[in-house]
Amino acid sequence: MQIANDVASLRQTCARAGAVAFVPTMGNLHAGHLSLVRLAKRQAEFVVVSIFVNRLQFLPGEDFDRYPRTFEHDCRMLEAEGVRLVFAPDEKVLYPQPQNYRVSPPPIADELEGRFRPGFFIGVSTVVLKLLNCVQPAAAVFGKKDYQQLALVQEMVRQFDLPVRVTPGETVRETDGLAMSSRNGYLSAAERAEAPRLHRVLRGVAGGDLDPGGAVAELTRHGWKPDYVEVRRRGDLAPAGGGDRERVVLAAARLGATRLIDSLEF
Repeated sequence: MQIANDVASLRQTCARAGAVAFVPTMGNLHAGHLSLVRLAKRQAEFVVVSIFVNRLQFLPGEDFDRYPRTFEHDCRMLEAEGVRLVFAPDEKVLYPQPQNYRVSPPPIADELEGRFRPGFFIGVSTVVLKLLNCVQPAAAVFGKKDYQQLALVQEMVRQFDLPVRVTPGETVRETDGLAMSSRNGYLSAAERAEAPRLHRVLRGVAGGDLDPGGAVAELTRHGWKPDYVEVRRRGDLAPAGGGDRERVVLAAARLGATRLIDSLEF
């Protein structure tokens, strides 16, 4: 497995590889990331994974400095999965000068996650566009766990006519239903035991046993601080109406000091 730290060597290797499938990550990999890698391998034989903690998508006071960085362990996992190239730039490589040009996403980016993390999707969209331009893959894989991010990336690719096929990957869960996330490592033992409740309330909403308000109340009773639980239309994340048959419930809530997100299609 090769490791590229600069854009020139990345592009040279990708140009020789033919069709490339790409999985962008911020590292601290777990089984959910590896499921995206396996999905990418079905899109193209040559798989590139990026590891880059993107400062642009962290708000002041968030966990940029303490976000787990486990590069050597990540590389061992990726090599075992047959990944051909890891792109691991530092900030001076990806942002050699201040990134004054940024992607301005549509108004849906100011709802859900964007309402509680203003500017987050500007940072996400900008780095994703930049990474896609660096790698120039035929296919790119994004997980459904970050459902709003996936929707915005898909629309950005469509509107900019980028020559890349975006493939969604299903959310991978622990045996108790908790969606796998690098931030799960922040949870205390007691919080980890409580954390699966988030998935359970989403199942309740999807099954008709809870409405979003009831889900918020259930979480609050058990010590959570919910930001939102909302049912949206899958296609464009507009509020779901009675005639919408393909829906998704999305939620974000803080358990102790850790903010968890999850979603469930129904």
